[in-house]
Amino acid sequence: MIVAVAAYVVSARKPDAPWARSFAFFLRLGVIVIVVRVVIQVAFGAALGTTVLLPLPGIALPTWLAGVRLGGDVMLESVLMAFYDGLRLATILVCIGAANSLASPSRLLKSVPAALYEVGVSVVVALTFTPQLVTDVARVQSARHLRGRATRGPRAIAGAAMPVFEGALERSVTLAASMDSRGYGRRGGVSRAQRRLAAALLLIGLVAACIGSYGLVAAGSPPLMDAPMLAFGVLASIVAVTWSAKGAVRTRYRPDPWWAPEWLVAGSGIAAALLFFGARWLAPLGLETPYDPPSWPTLPLLPMLGVIIAMTPAFTAPSLPSTGSRWQGDRATSPGRAVNA
Repeated sequence: MIVAVAAYVVSARKPDAPWARSFAFFLRLGVIVIVVRVVIQVAFGAALGTTVLLPLPGIALPTWLAGVRLGGDVMLESVLMAFYDGLRLATILVCIGAANSLASPSRLLKSVPAALYEVGVSVVVALTFTPQLVTDVARVQSARHLRGRATRGPRAIAGAAMPVFEGALERSVTLAASMDSRGYGRRGGVSRAQRRLAAALLLIGLVAACIGSYGLVAAGSPPLMDAPMLAFGVLASIVAVTWSAKGAVRTRYRPDPWWAPEWLVAGSGIAAALLFFGARWLAPLGLETPYDPPSWPTLPLLPMLGVIIAMTPAFTAPSLPSTGSRWQGDRATSPGRAVNA
């Protein structure tokens, strides 16, 4: 359901931009992850359960390789366990692909808090790497197709590698020049000791938040290691970000508006996360998919409501202007053209 909702939101709100073409790549990557996980379990994993899907010969291994096998009978429980594990990772990849397809890198960077601007640049560059790579590969393949050259096979990959790397290097140089021209890295009137203290507080807050998040989903964790630790981590991170923002000198050109559609999108994400956390807290076994013995997965109420709420940005999110309309608007307001008041 999560993959279907992510695909629906992307299809409804995908902008007309180069980074919006990477969602299909993440879908294919998720399918590959599932297939590889199942194949590894069938070929090398220990047999689970008693339901035999396909009897195959196996190779006996020594006792010090317990838990590993080569071949053997294919069990239904083992295949289901591997499928569910691969599906979890594929769902994470699809959600990351949806974020890559919907988020504008420049608008995302402008929304990062001032204290996290350096980290935000690294995160934005990492998030936009795959979409830019997909765009460059498609561009090089189109050029090779127009020239009558091969677009598939080892020769096509070898011929497309150098132009793709050259484009990545040119973008890196352009990004470095634009950051330098905008005075990237300026600092305000904050001492070095205060910056180090804020960075240490932020690190402690993030570590505490990670420990608290793990305590919420882990069974048998101490009472102070779940919700209280998470609350302490979030509070420490907010204090560190607020304190560090005083020493970051940043200006914004045409800041993005934050109106009702933006609040609805942010609220839907927060509500979906809270519903999943609540379901994990109240009924942790309801989120587990049984595979031994095999049975149909259940559909808990709270996660289902969270998935439905996560689909609302397909209707409430503000529509992004297309590249063509923005180009026409720039032409209409360019020098030498009359603009009616």
